[in-house]
Amino acid sequence: MNEKLQRPIRVLVAKVGLDGHDRGAKVIATALRDAGMEVIYTGLRQTPEMVVNAALQEDVDAIGISILSGAHNTVFPKLITLMKEKGMENVLLTGGGIIPEEDIKQLNAQGVGKLFAPGAATTDIADYINDWVGDNRKELF
Repeated sequence: MNEKLQRPIRVLVAKVGLDGHDRGAKVIATALRDAGMEVIYTGLRQTPEMVVNAALQEDVDAIGISILSGAHNTVFPKLITLMKEKGMENVLLTGGGIIPEEDIKQLNAQGVGKLFAPGAATTDIADYINDWVGDNRKELF
């Protein structure tokens, strides 16, 4: 639980597109739950529209995308666009997977939060989300 928020942080974890490998997403979802967060896992084969709509319905603080398909330069910009259209600028978009460093820098410049490579410590991911929410969701305190 985020001490500033006085309620569990709500995180939506999703797999977008045809990428059928969800073991990593499930590991992250479990780790975030263990860190005291409330996690909604959408499952496989989600569209960006489905993810953003679910995030709105669930009133989440953060969206975490697991992507191994190589479609990160399509998926993340689409999610950012949809989130802006829905007024979700105060929701963190983060994620992880196999993403080249140069692409990470470009995605960060477009508004995507920190992206984590395979093998990242789950505590680092939980700490990042906790810190970001504490710093950026002040309207909830």
